Amino acid sequence: MADSKASPANTSGHKTFKEAVCIDTPRVYDSCSDKDCFEDLRVYFPDEAQEAVNNAATVKGRCAELCRVFLDVEPVQFNRGFYSVDITYIFRVTVELYKTPNCHSGSKSEIVTGFASFNKKVILFGSEGNIKIFSSDYEPGGDDDQNRPTSNTPRAICEAVDPIFLAAKLVDRDCTSDNGTDVPEIFADNIEGSIGCVLPTRVVLVTLGLFSIVKLERNVQLLIPAYDFCVPDKECTTSSPGDPCELFQSLRFPVDEFFPPRFSDMDADQPDCKCGKHEGCR
Repeated sequence: MADSKASPANTSGHKTFKEAVCIDTPRVYDSCSDKDCFEDLRVYFPDEAQEAVNNAATVKGRCAELCRVFLDVEPVQFNRGFYSVDITYIFRVTVELYKTPNCHSGSKSEIVTGFASFNKKVILFGSEGNIKIFSSDYEPGGDDDQNRPTSNTPRAICEAVDPIFLAAKLVDRDCTSDNGTDVPEIFADNIEGSIGCVLPTRVVLVTLGLFSIVKLERNVQLLIPAYDFCVPDKECTTSSPGDPCELFQSLRFPVDEFFPPRFSDMDADQPDCKCGKHEGCR
């Protein structure tokens, strides 16, 4: 820690930092944003849902959720300081199946859920340097009482929102272009029920839109100005049994439920997909 000091306020009355402190923190060396349109992703279903897909005539998209993102960082040969980031997105996709060509004809529908994936690669600058880092942090259940050594190699970070469901279609399976009942191993931990016992005669293809940011960061030591410690100035409130009627009286009247807002009055946020219970990814 540096010994430099500063007065609490300058001549203009603005608060100035007290000291310069050295912190160890991730620093972003490079980043990029993307707006991807993933077209015709095949959705893989458990056997029970695949039977419904085989017997369906029409499909309609319900909602999609970004479950997991797998990241792998490798240095780019002959381009010092740059790294290739391989990204695999895993999506949980919910669709509605109809046994008639017209999904609005009053026929009974069936909602099924499966998984789709997409791979992409980006090149980012992550600088150079590769050291081993040891710490005294305790790792319960490990081979040693302390954590194993790490390094300061770049770490890839992906930030993304749940995808926008753009389209869904039902097509006959092309026996020459896929593996039939072979479900990718990457979905094994997500799909419940038996897999691979039902031969797909029809498959669901979906198109999803995704906004994402990919970053490469390293742990570095930075000298920053410090104003003071972050002491909370707000007291914690505890919930008490109290009078339930008093609690009810404190609630706002649900005006929008009685008088639905106009389009211009609604929030710009994406509306709920109304898929029922949100189970999330496993």
